[in-house]
Amino acid sequence: MAIAKAERLMNLALCLLGTRRPLSKRELRGSIEAYLEAGSDDAFNRMFERDKDDLRELGLVIETVENLDGDTGYLARRDSNRLPPITLDAEEAAALGLAAKVWQQARLAGAASGALQKLRAAGMPEAEDAYEVHSALEPRIPVHEAAFEPLMLACRDRRPVTFDYRKANSAHPEQRQVEPWTLECWRGHWYLAGWDRGRGAERVFRLSRIAGKVRSRAGAFTAEVPDVVTVRETVESWAGETATRTALIRLRADSGYPLRARAISVRELGDGWEELEIPYGHGLDAWLVEFGPDVVVSEPADLRADVVDRLRAVAKD
Repeated sequence: MAIAKAERLMNLALCLLGTRRPLSKRELRGSIEAYLEAGSDDAFNRMFERDKDDLRELGLVIETVENLDGDTGYLARRDSNRLPPITLDAEEAAALGLAAKVWQQARLAGAASGALQKLRAAGMPEAEDAYEVHSALEPRIPVHEAAFEPLMLACRDRRPVTFDYRKANSAHPEQRQVEPWTLECWRGHWYLAGWDRGRGAERVFRLSRIAGKVRSRAGAFTAEVPDVVTVRETVESWAGETATRTALIRLRADSGYPLRARAISVRELGDGWEELEIPYGHGLDAWLVEFGPDVVVSEPADLRADVVDRLRAVAKD
């Protein structure tokens, strides 16, 4: 069955690439043996639509053209399906190979693998992968949130979305209408940056706090999309990367190693506790809550109050 489908896809691709004018479904059915053997028009239509989608998923650019009589035809222009000369050196090829290994999601892994195959077929050098055998480290960006894929597609296609979002200090989610700009990974968590229509301002949303399904909405964006560097700076600032002062926290011994890595100073308190001075920026309260009873905020008072509010909200759930 797999061989038969591969042969059918190859035949369809050759027909679409070899024609100078759009071919109708009727003409394609008469040119490909597997389509001639379809039991009915409905069976052929289902088979053809699946094959067309599979070829597009593999990267073939298939155009749909309507003639003056209203009939629909299909073709794949060679100039639209031909890569320009590849001028990557071995180090650049190795970097692309490493980047392709980052994604764990099956959808993204397949796209990355397919892109590498096309580049190699077009002349990209086969670079020895230094990370393949000798390294104990393997690059991964974990994606566990169900909202990731629909938001990724919405960012790509510039489509507004709606979803229910629960703030860290709120017990119940609220619906948000957002024009998504980009997704950013920071400290192992995924964030969406975009324009919140309900609040009329840019906002950053942590994907793990999105409840239920992400739904696409029709219509164009109403706010200007900033460049990617500005968006990345917004995410880092919101999540706490930009520190404006320091905070003192008490941390249980042998815990909270990510906090220790950022500590400016560490002082032993006894009884299994230590005092850390760490950079304090927006979003630090959300990060500290993740360490639960192993962290106690000493100062400043506003940070301590924010952490207590978040813990109370979690306790109510």
